[in-house]
Amino acid sequence: MTRTVSGARVLITGAASGMGRLYAERAVAEGARAVILWDRDAAALTRTAARLSEGATGSTAVFPYVVDIGDLGAIAQTAQRVRTEIGNPDIVINNAGIVRGAFFWEHDNGDDTRPTMQINALAPMYIAREFLPGMMSTNGRESRIVNIASAAGLLSNPRMSVYAASKAALIGWSDSLRLELVQQGFSRVKVTTVSPSYISTGMFDGARGPLLTPILTPEYVVDRVWRAMLAGTPQVTMPWTVGLSKVLRGILPLPVWDLVAGRVFGVYNTMDDFVGRR
Repeated sequence: MTRTVSGARVLITGAASGMGRLYAERAVAEGARAVILWDRDAAALTRTAARLSEGATGSTAVFPYVVDIGDLGAIAQTAQRVRTEIGNPDIVINNAGIVRGAFFWEHDNGDDTRPTMQINALAPMYIAREFLPGMMSTNGRESRIVNIASAAGLLSNPRMSVYAASKAALIGWSDSLRLELVQQGFSRVKVTTVSPSYISTGMFDGARGPLLTPILTPEYVVDRVWRAMLAGTPQVTMPWTVGLSKVLRGILPLPVWDLVAGRVFGVYNTMDDFVGRR
């Protein structure tokens, strides 16, 4: 699986639009056996599936499933349908996510905090747990799990408290899963954890990048993630300033880091004008 996903079954969450759709287009272009689309937006999912099917060759089939991954029961039921109708996926890309850009006390427990943690942190765990046994039992075939986290999971930031918590949880679980698989002899199932800065998908409209940190394009991110997934790269951070910030945060005393992050790089004000997707 170091070159293409030809012949593989690829499942993508949040696949009806944005980066999810770009991952699906890449899978179709490379001749995946099955491209499995999960999204809660039925209308957008139908349009995306139709467009992908038009561009698919005879060896590729597109399978759309309307599912709210914030619902554990819906995940379990839809996963069973996938296993029955298509077979166990070889690749799972946990792409779906949501954000509420507000101070913590402005979050509603039920409307904001709970769904953010369910969709960003718990759903990838639930989905991986559904399909991991099949991946681990496949003799000889390599499998992939890609978890799209965020630089917010590595560095604290005002107006991102719950989102940062959800992505920090995702990062911790994802890389621990990678180590468990290697330790227990299932290294052919490779896990890639992705931590990008802001991406121009509309999800973070109004946010601005810190010093030396441009807003990333979806096409650039998808290309980097795709190549890392094929190679089985454990971790991807982008751009390079995310890695630099992680190092500085680890070696500088907290008051000094707050000064550097806040006044020099402008990290702590990047969400001041956030409006999000409308």
